[in-house]
Amino acid sequence: MNAGASFIWRGIGALFVVFLLSPLLLVVLFAFTSRAQSAFPIEALSLRWWREMAAEPEFLPALWNSLVISGTVGIVSAAVGTMAAMGLVRLAPRAARITSALLCVPLMTPPLVLGVSLLGLYAWAHVPMGRLTVVLSHLLFTMPFVVLVIYARLRNFDERVVESARDLGASPVRAFLTVTLPIIRPTVVGAALIAMALSLDDFIITFFTISGGVTLPTFVFGMIRTALTPAANAVGTLILAITIGATLAALWLTRYRD
Repeated sequence: MNAGASFIWRGIGALFVVFLLSPLLLVVLFAFTSRAQSAFPIEALSLRWWREMAAEPEFLPALWNSLVISGTVGIVSAAVGTMAAMGLVRLAPRAARITSALLCVPLMTPPLVLGVSLLGLYAWAHVPMGRLTVVLSHLLFTMPFVVLVIYARLRNFDERVVESARDLGASPVRAFLTVTLPIIRPTVVGAALIAMALSLDDFIITFFTISGGVTLPTFVFGMIRTALTPAANAVGTLILAITIGATLAALWLTRYRD
């Protein structure tokens, strides 16, 4: 590729990056505007809309619900996902590939289809809607991420260290707690943080399965239905900060490369 073609492709790539990032940057920027509308020009920077956000009666319940739901999803997915990954790594290669493909089915299913299906399931089973149904629903699409991330780590795990512990008299549980878990702990924590970020950011499935409660995404949806003010940008910036922070921490802990 000559220099001219390379320059053109780099320019196209830069335009795509700007196109993808500019809406996020505008959300953050308008969260600090002093005007009553999310529009230019921005006359001055202000925390006015953050105060408006905090003054909303449903904000604290929504924040609490989001933290409880995402925290529960992270803990449960880490515990169950670790056990599932340890079982998956012991399967034959063909069986492991088939199982991994089946785990990816919820990831390939449109969220709207999942939301409607889960709503019908809970209604058929007479399960009351609330935090429990949201947690169970979020586990459906976060668990595959956790299992696959931990499975990728365990595929390169040196089982000889566990065998040495067993030879010295450690039980399977003790060998796992004292040998395996300390080695894979950063990966487990990173995968749990990814699950928490996905859970915190979800709107469609939460909308169908939470009934009368609110989370931060559904709280934003309720705000923009009545009046589109920069307070919605403040909530969006808060969600963005928590999600990006959790994701960056997860990438650092899992030592993700490429």
